[in-house]
Amino acid sequence: MARRPDPDARQRILDTATRLFDTYGVHAVGLQQIIDELGCGKNLLYREFATKDDLVAAYLQRCRSTWSSIIEQSTSPLPDDPAGQLVAIVRTTVEHATAPGYRGCPVHNAYAEFPNATHPAHPIAVEHFAAVQDLLFDLAKRAGAADPKALADRLALIIDGANTNGAALGAQGSAFAAIAFAEDVVRAALDPRGAIH
Repeated sequence: MARRPDPDARQRILDTATRLFDTYGVHAVGLQQIIDELGCGKNLLYREFATKDDLVAAYLQRCRSTWSSIIEQSTSPLPDDPAGQLVAIVRTTVEHATAPGYRGCPVHNAYAEFPNATHPAHPIAVEHFAAVQDLLFDLAKRAGAADPKALADRLALIIDGANTNGAALGAQGSAFAAIAFAEDVVRAALDPRGAIH
Protein backbone atom coordinates (compact mmCIF):
# COMPACT_ATOMS: atom_id res chain seq x y z
CA MET A 1 0.00 0.00 0.00
CA ALA A 2 1.45 3.36 -1.05
CA ARG A 3 2.03 5.97 1.63
CA ARG A 4 -0.22 8.98 1.59
CA PRO A 5 1.47 12.32 0.99
CA ASP A 6 2.03 14.31 4.15
CA PRO A 7 1.21 17.95 3.31
CA ASP A 8 2.41 19.13 6.73
CA ALA A 9 5.72 17.28 6.63
CA ARG A 10 7.82 20.27 5.56
CA GLN A 11 6.40 22.45 8.35
CA ARG A 12 6.84 19.74 10.99
CA ILE A 13 10.44 19.15 9.95
CA LEU A 14 11.11 22.88 9.97
CA ASP A 15 9.43 23.26 13.38
CA THR A 16 11.65 20.56 14.86
CA ALA A 17 14.80 21.85 13.18
CA THR A 18 14.06 25.40 14.34
CA ARG A 19 13.66 24.30 17.96
CA LEU A 20 16.88 22.29 17.88
CA PHE A 21 18.91 24.88 15.96
CA ASP A 22 17.72 27.64 18.30
CA THR A 23 18.63 25.54 21.34
CA TYR A 24 21.95 23.99 20.30
CA GLY A 25 23.16 25.86 17.21
CA VAL A 26 23.12 24.69 13.62
CA HIS A 27 26.46 22.85 13.54
CA ALA A 28 25.68 20.91 16.72
CA VAL A 29 22.48 19.40 15.31
CA GLY A 30 22.69 16.57 12.80
CA LEU A 31 19.95 15.43 10.46
CA GLN A 32 19.67 12.14 12.37
CA GLN A 33 18.83 14.07 15.55
CA ILE A 34 16.07 15.89 13.71
CA ILE A 35 14.76 12.60 12.31
CA ASP A 36 14.82 11.03 15.80
CA GLU A 37 13.08 14.01 17.42
CA LEU A 38 10.46 14.12 14.72
CA GLY A 39 9.95 10.36 14.64
CA CYS A 40 9.97 10.23 10.86
CA GLY A 41 11.93 8.25 8.31
CA LYS A 42 14.99 9.55 6.50
CA ASN A 43 13.13 9.43 3.21
CA LEU A 44 10.55 11.94 4.44
CA LEU A 45 13.19 14.44 5.53
CA TYR A 46 15.25 14.04 2.36
CA ARG A 47 12.16 14.38 0.19
CA GLU A 48 11.52 17.81 1.71
CA PHE A 49 15.14 18.91 2.17
CA ALA A 50 17.75 17.23 -0.03
CA THR A 51 20.64 18.41 2.16
CA LYS A 52 21.23 19.94 5.55
CA ASP A 53 22.23 23.14 3.75
CA ASP A 54 18.75 23.27 2.21
CA LEU A 55 17.21 22.86 5.66
CA VAL A 56 19.46 25.56 7.14
CA ALA A 57 18.51 27.96 4.34
CA ALA A 58 14.79 27.31 4.96
CA TYR A 59 15.34 27.80 8.69
CA LEU A 60 16.99 31.17 8.13
CA GLN A 61 14.25 32.28 5.76
CA ARG A 62 11.75 31.37 8.48
CA CYS A 63 13.77 33.35 11.05
CA ARG A 64 13.68 36.37 8.74
CA SER A 65 9.95 36.02 8.22
CA THR A 66 9.32 35.63 11.95
CA TRP A 67 11.41 38.72 12.70
CA SER A 68 9.50 40.73 10.10
CA SER A 69 6.17 39.67 11.61
CA ILE A 70 7.29 40.56 15.12
CA ILE A 71 8.51 43.98 14.01
CA GLU A 72 5.31 44.60 12.07
CA GLN A 73 3.26 43.85 15.19
CA SER A 74 5.38 46.19 17.30
CA THR A 75 5.35 49.10 14.85
CA SER A 76 1.82 48.89 13.40
CA PRO A 77 0.21 50.64 16.40
CA LEU A 78 2.36 53.70 15.54
CA PRO A 79 1.64 54.23 11.81
CA ASP A 80 2.27 57.97 11.85
CA ASP A 81 5.14 57.96 14.33
CA PRO A 82 8.35 56.72 12.68
CA ALA A 83 10.45 57.89 15.64
CA GLY A 84 8.24 55.87 17.96
CA GLN A 85 8.53 52.90 15.59
CA LEU A 86 12.32 53.04 15.85
CA VAL A 87 12.14 52.85 19.62
CA ALA A 88 9.47 50.12 19.40
CA ILE A 89 11.86 47.99 17.34
CA VAL A 90 14.52 48.32 20.04
CA ARG A 91 11.96 47.62 22.78
CA THR A 92 10.74 44.48 21.00
CA THR A 93 14.32 43.32 20.48
CA VAL A 94 15.02 43.73 24.19
CA GLU A 95 11.88 41.81 25.14
CA HIS A 96 12.90 38.88 22.96
CA ALA A 97 16.58 39.07 23.91
CA THR A 98 15.83 38.82 27.62
CA ALA A 99 13.35 35.95 27.35
CA PRO A 100 14.40 32.73 29.11
CA GLY A 101 16.36 30.41 26.84
CA TYR A 102 17.25 33.09 24.29
CA ARG A 103 20.62 32.31 22.68
CA GLY A 104 21.01 35.39 20.53
CA CYS A 105 19.68 36.40 17.17
CA PRO A 106 19.46 33.15 15.18
CA VAL A 107 20.50 34.89 11.95
CA HIS A 108 23.60 36.37 13.60
CA ASN A 109 24.39 33.00 15.16
CA ALA A 110 24.10 31.22 11.82
CA TYR A 111 26.22 33.89 10.14
CA ALA A 112 28.93 33.25 12.73
CA GLU A 113 28.66 29.50 12.16
CA PHE A 114 28.87 29.85 8.36
CA PRO A 115 31.38 32.63 7.59
CA ASN A 116 32.13 31.24 4.12
CA ALA A 117 30.39 33.42 1.54
CA THR A 118 29.69 30.37 -0.65
CA HIS A 119 27.53 28.65 1.95
CA PRO A 120 23.77 29.08 1.30
CA ALA A 121 23.26 30.48 4.82
CA HIS A 122 25.68 33.35 4.26
CA PRO A 123 23.76 35.41 1.67
CA ILE A 124 20.49 34.94 3.55
CA ALA A 125 22.07 36.38 6.68
CA VAL A 126 23.63 39.26 4.74
CA GLU A 127 20.25 40.02 3.12
CA HIS A 128 18.68 40.08 6.57
CA PHE A 129 21.24 42.55 7.93
CA ALA A 130 20.73 44.78 4.89
CA ALA A 131 16.94 44.63 5.27
CA VAL A 132 17.18 45.64 8.93
CA GLN A 133 19.49 48.51 8.03
CA ASP A 134 17.14 49.60 5.23
CA LEU A 135 14.14 49.56 7.57
CA LEU A 136 15.95 51.62 10.20
CA PHE A 137 17.18 54.06 7.56
CA ASP A 138 13.70 54.47 6.06
CA LEU A 139 12.14 55.14 9.47
CA ALA A 140 14.95 57.52 10.43
CA LYS A 141 14.43 59.43 7.18
CA ARG A 142 10.65 59.56 7.67
CA ALA A 143 11.19 60.74 11.26
CA GLY A 144 13.16 63.73 9.99
CA ALA A 145 16.63 62.80 11.22
CA ALA A 146 19.29 65.21 10.03
CA ASP A 147 21.51 62.23 9.20
CA PRO A 148 19.25 59.17 8.78
CA LYS A 149 22.15 56.84 7.96
CA ALA A 150 23.98 57.73 11.16
CA LEU A 151 20.80 57.21 13.20
CA ALA A 152 20.15 53.86 11.50
CA ASP A 153 23.74 52.75 12.14
CA ARG A 154 23.56 53.72 15.82
CA LEU A 155 20.25 51.94 16.34
CA ALA A 156 21.59 48.82 14.60
CA LEU A 157 24.47 48.80 17.08
CA ILE A 158 22.06 49.23 19.99
CA ILE A 159 19.97 46.32 18.68
CA ASP A 160 23.06 44.12 18.30
CA GLY A 161 24.19 45.02 21.80
CA ALA A 162 20.78 44.23 23.27
CA ASN A 163 20.75 40.86 21.50
CA THR A 164 24.21 39.98 22.81
CA ASN A 165 23.66 41.24 26.36
CA GLY A 166 20.20 39.70 26.59
CA ALA A 167 21.45 36.33 25.37
CA ALA A 168 24.37 36.33 27.82
CA LEU A 169 22.72 37.82 30.91
CA GLY A 170 18.96 37.76 30.35
CA ALA A 171 16.79 40.14 32.33
CA GLN A 172 19.59 40.55 34.90
CA GLY A 173 21.85 42.24 32.36
CA SER A 174 21.85 45.73 30.98
CA ALA A 175 19.81 45.00 27.84
CA PHE A 176 16.86 47.05 29.13
CA ALA A 177 19.12 50.11 29.15
CA ALA A 178 19.03 49.85 25.35
CA ILE A 179 15.48 51.22 25.29
CA ALA A 180 16.36 54.45 27.09
CA PHE A 181 19.56 54.68 25.06
CA ALA A 182 17.57 54.35 21.82
CA GLU A 183 15.15 57.05 22.97
CA ASP A 184 18.08 59.38 23.68
CA VAL A 185 19.74 58.62 20.34
CA VAL A 186 16.52 59.15 18.37
CA ARG A 187 15.69 62.35 20.25
CA ALA A 188 19.17 63.75 19.64
CA ALA A 189 18.94 62.96 15.93
CA LEU A 190 15.61 64.70 15.38
CA ASP A 191 14.49 68.26 15.17
CA PRO A 192 13.57 69.51 18.67
CA ARG A 193 9.93 69.47 17.56
CA GLY A 194 10.13 65.69 16.98
CA ALA A 195 8.40 63.63 19.61
CA ILE A 196 8.75 60.02 20.73
CA HIS A 197 5.66 58.41 22.13
